Amino acid sequence: MLYTTQMDAARRGIITKQMEHVATYEQMDVEILRDLVARGQVAIPANKNHHALTPYGIGNKLKTKINVNLGTSRDCLDLNVEMEKVMTAVHLGAESIMDLSSYGDTATFRKKLTAECPAIIGTVPIYDAVVYYNKPLKNITSDEWMNIVRMHAEDGVDFMTIHCGINRATAHSFKQTHRHTNIVSRGGSMIFAWMELTGCENPFYERYDELLEICAEYDVTLSLGDACRPGSIHDAGDISQIKELVTLGELTERAWAKNVQVIIEGPGHMPLNQIQANMEIQQTICKGAPFYVLGPLVTDVAPGYDHITAAIGGAIAATHGASFLCYVTPAEHLRLPTLEDVREGIIASKIAAHAADVAKGIPGATNWDYEMSEARRNLDWEKQFDLAIDPEKARRYREESTPEKEDTCTMCGKMCAMRNINKILRGEDVDIME
Repeated sequence: MLYTTQMDAARRGIITKQMEHVATYEQMDVEILRDLVARGQVAIPANKNHHALTPYGIGNKLKTKINVNLGTSRDCLDLNVEMEKVMTAVHLGAESIMDLSSYGDTATFRKKLTAECPAIIGTVPIYDAVVYYNKPLKNITSDEWMNIVRMHAEDGVDFMTIHCGINRATAHSFKQTHRHTNIVSRGGSMIFAWMELTGCENPFYERYDELLEICAEYDVTLSLGDACRPGSIHDAGDISQIKELVTLGELTERAWAKNVQVIIEGPGHMPLNQIQANMEIQQTICKGAPFYVLGPLVTDVAPGYDHITAAIGGAIAATHGASFLCYVTPAEHLRLPTLEDVREGIIASKIAAHAADVAKGIPGATNWDYEMSEARRNLDWEKQFDLAIDPEKARRYREESTPEKEDTCTMCGKMCAMRNINKILRGEDVDIME
């Protein structure tokens, strides 16, 4: 092969089959896409060992993509149940699945994903390390942390979240700031705890060049995790978050120097009025690298509805620079998500992503809305169902509540504005009496 990674190929002027596929999907000239990949402003996560992959590009000038977090845990060990969630997510249009398995036969599930799932597959290797080595956190060695990364790369994982930015200096700063909700990142808390227990530097920061060698070998996209993401709107934009972001900016340039693709992870919880500025700061510090946000959740008081608080924040974030939204389900902060929770979370995230694409002027984004509006004008219910972001729910709501053969919605009845204006324009009489 004449190149190591998608970024390496792009810099050599080589257009890969993955770039061709992404350019067609995005309605973009492939040379423009190649240049964006070469500059690190678009990532195409595509591990050489993920043969079932349908590649997608992640970047601000492309359609906003969504990620769905799933995986086994002590409370949910059924691989078949998790695979059903995975396939539901793919069916509903999720471009990425992140395997956050932290219990049970994690290797089998991970390999099944990369063997069968066409979506981009991501993992957080340090979760798996605790399962794989089955010993106290403080006894896991620096070598063992690195070995688990290589294992995931060999298994075909397309991107990995690695919490490289929380080094000893960042950890010291965190301890001085007295944060309201401390560290809420699971991976970040594990690395912080390991450093505190051992007195050692974060191995992923200390051995960053070695980490990049593994990523380059398999073309794994490095998702630089935000260990200090705010876990409440009170902590949004604080010193810990920004200090880590500066470190991630430095690590981004080091990765690009080795032709390793990078995604930057972001908040978290953040009030509406801070989101735009936060996206612009990230774009500046990290030189336009794709930004991957969890939400952000714009208020802390909506347990049971956090898919909505996240969708509000996600739409604003993606409008102003984020390119990858991690879904949030109604179960966030409360329990493990059910299949229905997964569905609700995906739909909310897809609404946010599409709303942002319309605002950003992504090619073809408004065509979908135009077709839906035309179907509504024509009272073409089947077309409306086909175009709906959740066709099954739209059809069910219609069929459950509307009299048979009624051509209007139940609220308006014969006063339906669409139907009556259509009749007037055709020169027909209008009778609005029930």
